[in-house]
Amino acid sequence: MGGVMFMFLICLSAVSTTVVRGKDPYLFFTWNVSYGTISPLGVPQQGILINGEFPRPNINSTTNNAWQDGVLGTTCPILPGTNYTYHFQVKDQIGSYMYFPVTGMHKAAGGFGGLRINSRHLIPVPYDDPADDFTIMAGDWFGKGHKTLKKILDSGRNLGRCDGVHINGKVGKGNGKDTPLFTMEAGKTYKYRICNAGLKTSLNIRFQGHKMKLVEMEADQEPMDYYILASSRFTKREITVTGIIRYKNGKGVTSAKVPPPPHGGWAWAFNQFRTFRWNLTASAARLNPQGSYKYGAINITRTIRLANTANKVDGKLKYAINGASFVEPTTPLKLAEYYKVADKVFKYDTIKDEPPEEITQVRLEPIVLKMTFKNFIEIIFENRKKTIQSWHVSGYSFFAVAVETGTWSPEKRMNYNLLDAVSRQMIQVFPHSWAAILMTTDNCGMWNIGSEIWDRRYLGQQLYISVLSPEKSIRDEYNMPDSAKVCGVVANSPRPEKQYS
Repeated sequence: MGGVMFMFLICLSAVSTTVVRGKDPYLFFTWNVSYGTISPLGVPQQGILINGEFPRPNINSTTNNAWQDGVLGTTCPILPGTNYTYHFQVKDQIGSYMYFPVTGMHKAAGGFGGLRINSRHLIPVPYDDPADDFTIMAGDWFGKGHKTLKKILDSGRNLGRCDGVHINGKVGKGNGKDTPLFTMEAGKTYKYRICNAGLKTSLNIRFQGHKMKLVEMEADQEPMDYYILASSRFTKREITVTGIIRYKNGKGVTSAKVPPPPHGGWAWAFNQFRTFRWNLTASAARLNPQGSYKYGAINITRTIRLANTANKVDGKLKYAINGASFVEPTTPLKLAEYYKVADKVFKYDTIKDEPPEEITQVRLEPIVLKMTFKNFIEIIFENRKKTIQSWHVSGYSFFAVAVETGTWSPEKRMNYNLLDAVSRQMIQVFPHSWAAILMTTDNCGMWNIGSEIWDRRYLGQQLYISVLSPEKSIRDEYNMPDSAKVCGVVANSPRPEKQYS
């Protein structure tokens, strides 16, 4: 990619090569990343292609570190005209993920795709084996190129409303003549993995004439063509895009009458969150090593309240956490820590565990919170704004135990779901509300916690947590890979001796 530094994020890891150890086979992927013409809203524009494709096909793997996380806090960018190979295990994070570029505003130009981490066949799951497995990458889209969007943010403005919504990089005409996204057979069960690949807009996904479950979509309808719809949520102007799913030997297009999106507003969304429950009777992969099914019986060792705000600094918009807006250093935080020059790049714990009551001034700095290995922590995300927030925690699965309106206080713990909360990596926080999560800091490394609303993230609403192995054990964390890129203040420094054994 001429003139562009590039990095990828795949939930926990960036990828160019996937490695699965033990008895599993190695999976190798060679990616040629380039610019090309794409038309997600029907209008040609410049986008990012992987091996000439947008979106990129799925990576399909079966389960058996922070150095391969693929964000600027841990990894140096891949410079123009150079190559880099990532190696990582698709360890215990069974589920559906996505990969995407994180440098600048590259995510707005494409370069994304799905990552499937399947459970082994020996582990039964609480639904029939699907006849096929489909991935839906839906998201908002901005007609301006990623360079223009970056200039808008750098000038101190946010991105505003999107120009449209796509499904797998396409916008259907809605006349029943679109090429089908997927083809099925009547009487069989199909798995759909749905991912919001956009920059900032919440979406509602629905299938015409079908009921959806969290783990399956049963295809027992009359063989025809049906619409799949994606609509923006919590926006002043609703944007809807359609696609078609087709049954083999179908009888043409079904009714043009499509299911409407939910119109319950925030109250509907709150109630939906409360209906998410873990099926504790199902036999499936266990949370290993991250977390415990008996999380409700573990004593909390630290409570961290993170309050997001929007502030002006030198006349430009910045988004902040507890009075600080994150600034990306030129040296990745993990490299500085490993080379023992952290004091030249950042300071630990520059924000407190409790936010100020009023935040009128904001500091610009890297934000790194030092965590104790294997502590059980409680994080409260406090949304003081009138717009929805979405937070992602890298490197960990957490239990989302509560989402409520108003202000959090210790007494609110009485309302926590301490039995069957769903383990996840992302959570929404509604306007003037809060969300509580519980997790064990048992995954050593430098991990990002940040907004999934991309203009907020770019303008400072993110931080890192540092979890170090007290015993310097290779069981807890890998040494710096021999192939790791170096940059910033350590670019010309000799490689340090291996720290873990």
